[in-house]
Amino acid sequence: MRKLQHRIAAWIGGWKPGANPPADAAGDPASPVEKAAQGDAPASPARAKSPRLRLIEIDAFIDSALYRIWTGLKDGAEALSRFARRFRMTGWRRAPFEILGDGLTMAVGGGIVMLTLALPAFDATKQDWLAQSDYSVTFLDRYGAEIGKRGVRHSESVPLEEMPDSLIKATLATEDRRFYTHFGIDIIGTARALMENLRNDAVRQGGSSITQQLAKNLFLSNERTLDRKIKEAFLALYLESNLSKHDILQLYLDRAYMGGGNFGAAAAAEFYFGKKVTDINLAEAAMLSGLYKAPARYAPHINLPAARARANDVLTNMVQAGFMTEGQVMGARRKPADVVRKAADTAPDYFLDWAFDEVKKQVPDGDRSLIVRSTVDVNIQKTADEAIESALRDSGERYRVSQAAMVVAEPDGAVRALVGGRDYGESQFNRATDALRQPGSSFKPFVYTAALQHGYTPKSIVVDAPISIGNWSPKNYGGRYMGSIQLTTALIHSLNTVAVRLAGAVGRPTIIDLAHRMGITTNIINSKSLPLGATDVRVLDMTGAYAVFANGGLKATPYAFTQILNSQGQVVFDRKRDVPPPERVLDEKTVGMMDYMLGQVPERGTGRAAKLQGIKTAGKTGTTNAYRDAWFMGFTGNYVGGVWFGNDDFTSTNKMTGGSLPAQTWNRVMTYAHNGIELKPIPYIDEPASDGPRPAPAIASTDADQRPLSLSARTTERLIALEKLLETAPPLKPLNAVSFDSGEAIRAAALEGTP
Repeated sequence: MRKLQHRIAAWIGGWKPGANPPADAAGDPASPVEKAAQGDAPASPARAKSPRLRLIEIDAFIDSALYRIWTGLKDGAEALSRFARRFRMTGWRRAPFEILGDGLTMAVGGGIVMLTLALPAFDATKQDWLAQSDYSVTFLDRYGAEIGKRGVRHSESVPLEEMPDSLIKATLATEDRRFYTHFGIDIIGTARALMENLRNDAVRQGGSSITQQLAKNLFLSNERTLDRKIKEAFLALYLESNLSKHDILQLYLDRAYMGGGNFGAAAAAEFYFGKKVTDINLAEAAMLSGLYKAPARYAPHINLPAARARANDVLTNMVQAGFMTEGQVMGARRKPADVVRKAADTAPDYFLDWAFDEVKKQVPDGDRSLIVRSTVDVNIQKTADEAIESALRDSGERYRVSQAAMVVAEPDGAVRALVGGRDYGESQFNRATDALRQPGSSFKPFVYTAALQHGYTPKSIVVDAPISIGNWSPKNYGGRYMGSIQLTTALIHSLNTVAVRLAGAVGRPTIIDLAHRMGITTNIINSKSLPLGATDVRVLDMTGAYAVFANGGLKATPYAFTQILNSQGQVVFDRKRDVPPPERVLDEKTVGMMDYMLGQVPERGTGRAAKLQGIKTAGKTGTTNAYRDAWFMGFTGNYVGGVWFGNDDFTSTNKMTGGSLPAQTWNRVMTYAHNGIELKPIPYIDEPASDGPRPAPAIASTDADQRPLSLSARTTERLIALEKLLETAPPLKPLNAVSFDSGEAIRAAALEGTP
C-alpha cells in the first residue's frame, strides 16, 4: 500500500521516480489531498485534477480487489486441501477408494461423451413428432389402383382401455416385462440380453424396452450402429419424461410395424383375422404379439407354421412372466389362430414410406385425409423386388453381400420402382433414399462432363500413366497403364489416373458444383480422391443425376406422385400445374458427347453385363475401395436406373464389382420394363458429338428376326478373358531364320514367345 500511496502522491504533487518522496507522502499529517480539502491549496487546481483522481481511485480499487480475491482463493484452496487430507486413506483401504474415484471420473467423462453424441437426436423432437397420426393417406399407383395406406386416423385408433387384456399381457410378456417399473431403459433386460448374445456369439435377444422401440419408430432408422443405440437410449428418457406409461404403450400398439404393410395392432387384426382388435381371442393376441420381433419372418399370411410356433413362444412367455397359468393358455396352444387367406404381401412399402414423407412436405397444413396418385408401376416394382431377392439368394453368400437398393425412373424423374432393401419386414431402413454410400467410379461421369465443358471432346488425347499428388498415388484397377489414349477409351476402361488428371485440369470445386446442379444433395467432400468417387451419395440422388443424361440435359429431381386430392375430392396439388418447368443443367453438345461415351461402356467396357438386347444402353459401373460398394448406373431413352449392392455394416464383399451383380440386376429389371413399350432413343447417341449434337437414330426393330446377334454370358466372359490375354501377351519372335517347310520348326519358334 505504501507504493500505491507514493504513486498517488507522484501524480498529484509532480514527484518523479528516483526523487525523495515528498514530506506529506512520507508521513506528513496533511497530504496535498487533505490540504485541498482544508482550503490550504488553491481550489481551482484541485478541481482541475479531480477527474484524474477518480480514475486513480478506480485503478487502485481494482488492483486491491484482484489481490484480495487471489489471496482468498489461495487461502480457500489451502484450507480445502487441509480438510481433504483428513480423509486420506492409507494402507489397504486406499486401493478401493482409488478405483471408485477413477470409476466415477470415467463415468462422468463417458456420460459427457454420450450426451454429445446424442444431442443431434434431439433435433427430431423439435418438430411435431405426433403429427403423423393426423395424416390418413391412400396411395394409388400410376394407373389408379390402390396400393397401400400410410398414417392413422384418430377414429381408427383403439383406446388402450378397450384393447383386449390378453393382447396387452402378451405384448408386455414378450417385449418388456418390467415396462411399468423401469425409467425407459431396462437395465436388467439389457444385461441379460448382452450375456445371452455373448454366450451364443450372435444376436439372439434384444435388450430394448418398449420405450426404446417406440423412440426408434418415431425418430430413428433401423441401422444397427452404436450411434443409433445411444440416440435411442436418450430419446427413450425423453419420452418417459414427456409421456405417461399409458401413452407410451398406446403409441407403441398404434405405431409398431406388424407385417403386410400394416402399422398398429388394430390394422393387423383386421388384415390377418378379418375382425376388430377388440374381438380377438388369446391365440390371435399371441400371434399378433409375436410379430414385433420380425414381421416378415412370422407374418401368418406368408408363413403360418412359423407364426404359430412364434405364438406358442409368446404363450410360454406369458406363463413365465406370471400373467397367466399354464391351464389358461392350454386352449390357445391346442387351437392356434388361423388367418384370412391372403396373397403374399406385394405392397411397395419402401416406396410408400418415401412418398408419405414427400406428401407431408407438400401438404403440411389443412385437410390431411388425402388420396395420392403416385408414380409407381407395380409390375416394374415387383420385378425389381424379385431381381434383388434373386441376386442375393443366388449369389449373396458367394460375394458375401447382404443388402441392395434400386431406383427405376423415367428421364423426367418419375419414380416407377424403388427398392430400399432386401426385406422390409426385417428392416424398414430405406437404403435407396437414406443410406449414404460411396459411388466409386460411377461418380466419374461428373468429372468427364466438367472436362467436356472445359474444351475436351471424346477424341481428345489424354495420358494414362502413374501420377502422384503428395503421398497419394492412385492406381488403375489391374495395375496396368495404357499411355496416350482417347478420352472415350479412358471412360470405357474406367481409368483412375485419367479421372484424377481431368479433375486437376478443371478443378475439383467445378466438379462438386456440377454434381450438385445435376441432382446430388449430399455434402460432397473436396478430397484428392473425389474423382474416384470418395464421397457419400444416395441411390435416389444418383438416379436423378443420371436422368440429366437421359433426357437431354434438364434437371430431373425424382418425384413420387403427380396429384393429391383431399377428403372433399379437391385437387390440392397437381404436378403439371404447381411445378415449374425443369431448368437446363447441361447444354445439348455436352449431353451428346457424354451420352456417346457412356453408351460405349456397356458395348465394350466394364458394363457389358448390363447391355440390353436390341436396345441402346448407356451407363457406368462403380466399385469402391476394399469392395465395400458396387454400383451400376445406367439409362436408355425410356428409363434410368441405379443399383447398389453392399453390407449395412460397411464390411467388404468378396471382390464384387459393379459389372457383376449390379449390372446383371439392372439388366433383368430393364429388360422387363422395356417389354412391349414404344422404344425411345437416347439423345445424340449415334456418334461422337465433338462438333455438336447429332439427331438420335431410330431404335432397332423389336422383331426377333431383325435383332442383332446376342452372345451368351459365358461366351462374353471367355471373349473378355481372351482379350486380356492378347493385351498382356509378349510379342512373338521373328521367324526369319525358320524354314516354312517345317511345321515343327514354326511351332517351336512360336512357343518360345509365349509366357
